[in-house]
Amino acid sequence: MDNLSFLKRMNRCWQDHCRQTIMIRSIFLFLDRTYVLQNSLLPSIWDTGLELFRTHIVSDGAIQKRTVDGILEQIEQERNGETVDRSLLRSLLGMLSDLQVYKDSFEERFLTETNRLYAAEGQRLMQERDVPEFLHHVACRLEEENDRIVSYLDQSTQKPLICCVEKQLLGEHMNAMLQKGLSSLLNEGRVTELALLYQLFSKVKGGLPTLLQFWRDYIKSFGGQIVCTPEKDKDMIQDLLDFKDKMDNVVQTCFARNEAFINAMKEAFETFINKRPNKPAELIAKYVDSKLRAGNKEATEEELERILDKIMIIFRFIHGKDVFEAFYKKDLAKRLLVGKSASVDAEKSMLSKLKHECGAAFTSKLEGMFKDMELSKDIMIQFKQYMQNQSEPSLIELTVNVLTMGYWPSYTPMEVHLPPEMVKLQEVFKLFYLGKHSGRKLQWQPTLGHAVLKAEFKEGKKELQVSLFQTLVLLMFNEGEEFSMEEIRAATGIEEEELRRTLQSLACGKARVLNKNPRGKDVEDGDRFNFNSDFKHKLFRIKINQIQMKETVEEQVSTTERVFQDRQYQIDAAVVRIMKMRKTLSHNLLVWELYNQLKFPVKPGDLKKRIESLIDRDYMERDKEIPYQYHYVA
Repeated sequence: MDNLSFLKRMNRCWQDHCRQTIMIRSIFLFLDRTYVLQNSLLPSIWDTGLELFRTHIVSDGAIQKRTVDGILEQIEQERNGETVDRSLLRSLLGMLSDLQVYKDSFEERFLTETNRLYAAEGQRLMQERDVPEFLHHVACRLEEENDRIVSYLDQSTQKPLICCVEKQLLGEHMNAMLQKGLSSLLNEGRVTELALLYQLFSKVKGGLPTLLQFWRDYIKSFGGQIVCTPEKDKDMIQDLLDFKDKMDNVVQTCFARNEAFINAMKEAFETFINKRPNKPAELIAKYVDSKLRAGNKEATEEELERILDKIMIIFRFIHGKDVFEAFYKKDLAKRLLVGKSASVDAEKSMLSKLKHECGAAFTSKLEGMFKDMELSKDIMIQFKQYMQNQSEPSLIELTVNVLTMGYWPSYTPMEVHLPPEMVKLQEVFKLFYLGKHSGRKLQWQPTLGHAVLKAEFKEGKKELQVSLFQTLVLLMFNEGEEFSMEEIRAATGIEEEELRRTLQSLACGKARVLNKNPRGKDVEDGDRFNFNSDFKHKLFRIKINQIQMKETVEEQVSTTERVFQDRQYQIDAAVVRIMKMRKTLSHNLLVWELYNQLKFPVKPGDLKKRIESLIDRDYMERDKEIPYQYHYVA
């Protein structure tokens, strides 16, 4: 007789026995309800019936073994995808439970078999399947086992059974699974699988800490590639913003906004973004500049605000915030002076974000720049009234921005030869301004000036919007027909490189108001220039852009050097402040205090140099007995 037939026979035998026991109990109901109840030592008729079945049938070793073997075989067939008679299994397992032999005779063997089956299956499938498939398979297996518990297994088996499946299919393969598939799941944005991964790992002991570690390592590695690849600098900030959005989305939708994962992400971002000092800070400043500059048509006010908020999140991770400030200040100055700012509201919004993030000291100079621009407007209103009261009204309209030197980036002064009318106007303004503000000194910055010129061509009159250097070159052609580059240089006093770019913009750009002889893209020594009276353009007012010198390496280096110079002053000031307060301090404690106070990353070697420098300048001295002890010198 095969096992299934045996199980059916066994079940029929059990069902008959139960029916007959119930009939006997019904016949002797009075006996069962009165006499038996009064004698606590006597078992009830039903219990006696169970005891008889247990003793004579189930306790027989061969019968019990064959019954359990048959049940296990049926369950294995069902696990392999075959259909089995669940009501039969429910009835037989109910019998073992009623007879109180379920745990000893069935459950232990069942769990051992389950362990063996899933251990082998886990090993095999990890080799054969990719991670998403494997995850779906595990979820499916867990669902099947839970269904078995509902359908025919005893409730007490649930916990050990599910633990066994999770351990063999997940617990044993956590590291292998994450090494094999986490990166590709995150790269491809497989949200469903990532959510499933998190859900399954949260059930296994040590699952989430392991996932957390791999997640942190992935962010550091992927982010490190973005930051430490100089060829990708152009797109670095956009890539970082996209990456941050993607990781935020994963935490929100897949990792149940788990606080530990959010903190690990922040920590990972901070680690990789500072792997390459200064560059990310510089590029963030330039990215903000590109968004706040006029002509940035891609964003509405709301979108721009959202972009700036995202930028601030990345900005928070950066240690050298003073580098950002230096480059941001340089770009902000350009935007304000050339009137290239997309919106004052957006500029002010960015400023308030920086102030909120870094404190008022960080933004005081930037706020000073805005103040200067507003004060300059008031000064110009007063100056126009002043000019109207002059006996000789000027034909030229002058607009001046008065900038406080400490707030703005430093510009190299360049001496050029201005036409007498301009010089005269400058003197008038100087007289007017110093009359109101005595004791101040004005220094003109021709590199930042621009003008509108009226020009006559064969086609008719036009207005040219040009820089001051372009103005000086064009005005020469009122005096003569043709000039060589050397003659122009002698007459205007413009420095050679600057002059080449200026002539290139006028004779080789889109709007060619000068002709160059010989023709060509670049301006060479000995080239001659004449006025292009045939110049045509559909617009009345034409803006002739200066050929932009790509921000030279020297310019970048000088900005960075200026930051380092400022840092040295800050270190010196902090050391003196601490020593003045403490009077005597050991080297290690002083360094520890400095690390607490300084807002930028600094190496111990650099601190040592600054301390030595202060000792040389008699701000402090070494202890004569203990060389690593310092005293403040009042």
